[in-house]
Amino acid sequence: MEFRAIFPGTFDPVHFGHLDVIQRAAAIFGPVAVVVLINPAKSPWFSAEERMAMVAEALGDVKGVAVRQSRDLAVRAARALGATLLIRGVRNAADWAYEAALAEANRRLDPAVHTVFMATDPSWAHLSSSLVKEMAAFGADLSSAVPAVVAQRLHDRVRTQNTPSPKAPSGRG
Repeated sequence: MEFRAIFPGTFDPVHFGHLDVIQRAAAIFGPVAVVVLINPAKSPWFSAEERMAMVAEALGDVKGVAVRQSRDLAVRAARALGATLLIRGVRNAADWAYEAALAEANRRLDPAVHTVFMATDPSWAHLSSSLVKEMAAFGADLSSAVPAVVAQRLHDRVRTQNTPSPKAPSGRG
């Protein structure tokens, strides 16, 4: 499958805000690669393979979406997949400031790869992966934040790994 666009992120875990952007991006831009990034500066709860599986399970049979992983910068991952668009979800003004700076850095790295900002549906604007993990750590109902398959994996992780409570939400994720 050839990709015009990628939606890169850590997806630890994927939540309804991510899924909203992924589905709309695929409808607008055609095939989209959801690229699970492996960032050594982050300490994810789940391995890259687990995160890829959760994204694939959460997407179900959504057409025009494939899941990949990368240990590289998002702009390089886009080029490696033949894509020229980076899709970025934006929830609020803080996201916009962060994403605008990131887009400029990516533009300097590769001017042929463009960033497209997509506002998250307002019903999901409060969600972040950090918040979802915090909710899971305290045993909260996750049905309003993530698909059931992701909620089950989160609750299993908390039970079996004695996962520490995550840091306070950072505003990204």
